[in-house]
Amino acid sequence: MEQFNFNNELSGKIALVTGGTKGTGKAIAERLLQAGATVIISARNTPEEENSNLHFIAADLSTTEGSEKLIGEVLSKYGRLDILINNLGSSTTPAGGFNALTDEDWESTLRANLLAPVRLDRGFLPQMIERKSGVIIHIASIQGKLPLYDSTLPYAASKAALRNYSKSLSNEVTPKGVRVLTVSPGWINTSASKAWLGEIARNANSTVEEAQQGAMDALGGIPFGRPSEPREVAEFVGFLVSPRASYLTGTEYVIDGGTVPTI
Repeated sequence: MEQFNFNNELSGKIALVTGGTKGTGKAIAERLLQAGATVIISARNTPEEENSNLHFIAADLSTTEGSEKLIGEVLSKYGRLDILINNLGSSTTPAGGFNALTDEDWESTLRANLLAPVRLDRGFLPQMIERKSGVIIHIASIQGKLPLYDSTLPYAASKAALRNYSKSLSNEVTPKGVRVLTVSPGWINTSASKAWLGEIARNANSTVEEAQQGAMDALGGIPFGRPSEPREVAEFVGFLVSPRASYLTGTEYVIDGGTVPTI
């Protein structure tokens, strides 16, 4: 039986985490760094808190040019990529259901949540296949199965597409040595989430705790009683990309505290 050093199990690996400057992406990047990997992070804007151990590349992955820039810089500087975490996600469309959404709302959401991972996979997979080694993680969402039509319809649709694409890609490239997995978190307690709850509380003249309970009720309830923390998602991703998970591929893992479906 192979023995693993959990504290240094990713030593020598090159990893990229998109959207890695804050929230869940930042937590994942720090987790992979702790495991010994060389970690590259990307986002449109420079991180608010600089970490010299994380190698930052600015790129707007909602565009073809931004994706090509990131792929080119990573391969030029590091020579290869072993681990790709497609964490970037965006949901900035207005509430109000389908009739409130424009073509640009749909297209911008699809570019960020679906086309960005597709482009990066296409750019990094050839060298993984050539070496018969690599791991790709797509960070989707429970909204891929549990859409909130009033506020996040394009986001939910794009994450559902990402789940399907991820499974299909796994079927193709797993025989060539590359593992592909999907992680679908539920509600994550990020700084953006906290700001959103604060806004809801102010508008409703209620407390943040009441706003949080209302949001959990809208999801159908979270038996665990709270949203997840970014580090909890990061810990699981750290396991999935490690040698300990060497037989896992083509699977979607849900991290939602037991969220009760409303459908």
